[in-house]
Amino acid sequence: MNTENKAKEQSVLIVPEGTLGERLDVVVAQLCPQYSRSQLQKWIKSGNILLNQKKAKTRDKVFGGEQISVTPVQSEQTHDLPEAIELDIIFEDEHMLVINKPAGLVVHPGAGNLTGTLVNALLAHNEKQKNLPRAGIVHRLDKDTTGLMMVAKTLEAYTALVKQLQARQVKREYLALVSGDVIAGGTIEGNIGRHPRDRKRMTVLTMGGGKTAITHYTVEQRLFQHTLLRVNLETGRTHQIRVHLAWKHMPIVGDRVYGGRPRVPAKLDQEVRNKIQRMNRQALHATRLSLQHPETGKEVSWQVAMPEAMQKLVNSLEIQT
Repeated sequence: MNTENKAKEQSVLIVPEGTLGERLDVVVAQLCPQYSRSQLQKWIKSGNILLNQKKAKTRDKVFGGEQISVTPVQSEQTHDLPEAIELDIIFEDEHMLVINKPAGLVVHPGAGNLTGTLVNALLAHNEKQKNLPRAGIVHRLDKDTTGLMMVAKTLEAYTALVKQLQARQVKREYLALVSGDVIAGGTIEGNIGRHPRDRKRMTVLTMGGGKTAITHYTVEQRLFQHTLLRVNLETGRTHQIRVHLAWKHMPIVGDRVYGGRPRVPAKLDQEVRNKIQRMNRQALHATRLSLQHPETGKEVSWQVAMPEAMQKLVNSLEIQT
């Protein structure tokens, strides 16, 4: 059973006139946009939202003039344990934090990774994260993808950041080192869904199905038979960049799942060849994050450089030109 924390101050709202028999949960969602509709539905069911001082149901109708009392209560959302895992925190205030995720750090606990995850680290950093869905994590990076991630610290911030993601208002830029000479930038559009035979992989579904996925890319740096791309996500599907670039014959260096065996140019010297062959993770880095601050509404942005191993590989390929 979830354990409840101290309730926040009660808010009393009046249903606008002319509501014309709309459902209570729909009207409350309009009056309290700082909370998700699913959270408000839970509060209606638990009695933390009252209609004319009486417990109500989510489907009850309102017509205007009724009094709605809202008493937000935070309850424990996760039973994962805190672990003292060091975090590279780029920004933090009372509403949110931004971290620079290293390679090898799994975001959410799951089969085979029940501990040692970002969730465990966040719970140790701030115990109140346990009262938020997914411990405040609003988007994810693959285990071996590095770079910027945003995390909410309050329920209001979580809802605001999720809404920005859904409205495609969050700008996320990545650097991807790919095999081959990419002549110019472009846009990749192709619905992404589960692979029909290998359910652990995603794929572009050319015959229909899947979810809309749009990836924009530009040439950041031309290298010896490789290219460093700057990639912008318009949508955020699982493994989107990796799947899209591989589909367009621009596999990310080190991506064994979607890129296959390492493609090493014959004319590279042995030292650089070894670096490519030893790259045991995808050379993909979330380098820039821009959004509207969930409390102030002001545009904020952060940027972090590529991790050392990826930068050294880029430098080695530049020397060959």
